[in-house]
Amino acid sequence: MATGTNAWIEDELAGCHFADERLGRRLSTLLDQMAGGMGNSIPLACQDWANTKAAYRFFANERVSDADILSGHFDSTRARVAAASGPILVIQDTTEFSFQREHPEKIGQTVRVNSGQDEEGRFRMHTVCGLLMHASLAVTTEGLPLGLGAVKFWTRTKFKGTAALKRKINPTRVPIEQKESVRWLESLRRTTELFGDPGRCIHVGDRESDIYELFCLAQKMGTHFLVRTCVDRLALGGDTTVDAVMDEVAAQGVHAVAVRNGKGRLDTAKVELTYRSLRILPPVGKQSRYPALSLTVLRARERDAPADRPRIDWKLLTDLPVLSNEDAIEKLRWYSVR
Repeated sequence: MATGTNAWIEDELAGCHFADERLGRRLSTLLDQMAGGMGNSIPLACQDWANTKAAYRFFANERVSDADILSGHFDSTRARVAAASGPILVIQDTTEFSFQREHPEKIGQTVRVNSGQDEEGRFRMHTVCGLLMHASLAVTTEGLPLGLGAVKFWTRTKFKGTAALKRKINPTRVPIEQKESVRWLESLRRTTELFGDPGRCIHVGDRESDIYELFCLAQKMGTHFLVRTCVDRLALGGDTTVDAVMDEVAAQGVHAVAVRNGKGRLDTAKVELTYRSLRILPPVGKQSRYPALSLTVLRARERDAPADRPRIDWKLLTDLPVLSNEDAIEKLRWYSVR
């Protein structure tokens, strides 16, 4: 009977289904080898040419997809979520993997960056070769990871003219289905369906997830969200905005949070807490398609700007109630887990 790392791998892959069972055995062997050589290249992890060649054949096999490889892990994540107690935080984020390759077109592109100026002072733009991965990680409210619930890989192929396009087209009027940001909605839908207990899940995201369509989808599926917001939306009857309303809300409490200053030293900051339930409207161009929502705005802000770091000013948006300072501190702690 397998023990240790290999036993964990076998359990984690139990739900995988490949076109050929030999592919499943090869994946198990490969994961065991890579676990023993964490951070090493494939040849170093595999130790000999036969195993290295088998690994490359596995990755090049057209009958193997990322969905096949991850299916067992998703099943295991679902089981761990079911066994855990209390709310589950589903943390979404995007990661970039960059590579240096002689033929970058065989992998794809992630972003264009400014690589400095040439001799004539003109800026040089460099296209980064790589992949992007958007993942949803399930964790307990204490921060214990339970596993991934959804993953999407992709690359970008077009950058030229995108800035000019934004000057001609209002991004808020483009359907979400035509945007790259639809990945946030897809991940919410997949994890909600996978875990099968939408009321327990709180989908957590940074400012990139501040998408009105995401809020509506969460309400439709009976699940919850907690995101850091960056959009000053119309509020109440439509004649004011969220920021204008929150500026009039008096501080309801003070909370100490641990931060690092400009030199990396641990420090304590005192933030004033303000929170209020608001009627928030969708973008003007989408008000015929999406309803107004009753959401809670929670703001944590330092009264004065410190000398050695930027002032803390966090504004969170959630469909969960915040009725007390204890509720507000709890939501701040949940967001900090990400």
